Amino acid sequence: MSLILLTGNDLSLSDLAAIAAGAPVAFSTAAIAAMEASRAVVDGAVARGDVVYGVNTGFGNFADVRIGASDLEALQRNLVRSHAAGVGPTLPALETRALMVLRANVLAKGFSGARIETARLLIDCLNRGIHPMVPEQGSVGASGDLAPLAHVALLLIGEGECQVEGRTLSAAFALTAAGLKPVTLAAKEGLALINGTQLMTGIAALALIEAQTLARTADVIAAMTIDALLGTDVAFDPRIHDARPHAGQSASARNLKRLLGGSALRESHRNCGRVQDAYSLRCAPQVHGAARDVQAFVRRTIEIEMNSATDNPMVFAEAGVLLSGGNFHGEPVAMAADFLAIATAELGGISERRIERLVNPTLSGLPAFLTEDGGLRSGFMMAHVTAAALASENKSLAHPASVDSITTSANKEDHVSMGPIAARQARSVVANVRRILAIEALAAAQAIEFHRPLKTSDALEAAHAAVRAAVPKYDADRVMGPEIERIADLVGRGHLLRAAENISGDLE
Repeated sequence: MSLILLTGNDLSLSDLAAIAAGAPVAFSTAAIAAMEASRAVVDGAVARGDVVYGVNTGFGNFADVRIGASDLEALQRNLVRSHAAGVGPTLPALETRALMVLRANVLAKGFSGARIETARLLIDCLNRGIHPMVPEQGSVGASGDLAPLAHVALLLIGEGECQVEGRTLSAAFALTAAGLKPVTLAAKEGLALINGTQLMTGIAALALIEAQTLARTADVIAAMTIDALLGTDVAFDPRIHDARPHAGQSASARNLKRLLGGSALRESHRNCGRVQDAYSLRCAPQVHGAARDVQAFVRRTIEIEMNSATDNPMVFAEAGVLLSGGNFHGEPVAMAADFLAIATAELGGISERRIERLVNPTLSGLPAFLTEDGGLRSGFMMAHVTAAALASENKSLAHPASVDSITTSANKEDHVSMGPIAARQARSVVANVRRILAIEALAAAQAIEFHRPLKTSDALEAAHAAVRAAVPKYDADRVMGPEIERIADLVGRGHLLRAAENISGDLE
């Protein structure tokens, strides 16, 4: 993988995905200069004996406690140890790497005051695949993601545990084995490592990347369902959508029109007399498109946050000052993650309704539950129940976390964002919708086969073939769970989408 330079200003979602997957990183020359300048300001404040929050004072409600010069290293070490209070499941490696590089990118901006050697150790660990064990829970999203980031900082001081190539090791052993040395944190450095929104941003960013794939894949799978149910493409006429020009809606309608073009199934019933289809078919562009428009907003918010300084205090090198503020507050990301969960849940909700139409003989005109010998066989009966269960679970997960708050730190932190909870909820919704879409893809593929020898469009036949390459036709009842997961993997990684796009061209 190509080396990605961190400047603090232009890290993209695609960069983040590549680094999470293992791409190496380095600091740009400009970033190194910015970090050196900000560190000089911190060193100057310490030398003069200036009273600066987090440099020579306590933290939170201890902000008024002055710390002597001889205790400044202990202050930062104690901060990291005491704040490493996270609990719950350990972050997966992809999200841990996202968390690490996002924090490194903050340091690269030059507002944090960390020394170059400390920042370099962070990316050295990233490049060598030394991943700290970071519990998911323990952050309320202001003052940033303190607990999770403290578990990252523990690694840099040679404490705690980490994972290397699937093995759990002590941080001290892993660093030594890699030829690296832990750092002794200087003034402000502990705070520079833990004060920010990088947990919530990393989880939300990776969830968004997959959600964008799901939105386009939903168009492919919906088109398969529409054709299998002998639906019409009239509802996707561009004149309709030009009259209500939401960008996402228009894009989805164009996708559906293109995907259905040339279908023999469509031509077989063009003059059947049916006037219009149910909403889950006819209004797919309106629902899929609204989700796309939310994703566009979330993307703008996340990419801004990925390249923002979220420290407190912030170091302004040109003026030579440290200023206290509240950029660590995660409200922008929390709201965006909530919106992402809601939008993605709707992709799953309308997909579940289409599955119902496929398995219900009254609505589809196809064999009940898409199986021959119904009664002896149950076919897709329980697969639809699974989709319904996932869609209903998403209704709870889509309840916004950002409208909640709880007072912490002796009422100093009296309004918090709950951004990490919002991000984790969004991640869970994305996983559920991946599986709902997989069930619809399997059901639509089965339904199409009841119309043989008629074929759907070339693009949809390619998508159908991709499903069948992974899962054979259901000509007898068998265990469906592993097969749903197999197709969900194809959906999540974009393989089903690319199968259609190889014929249709890139979808919007």
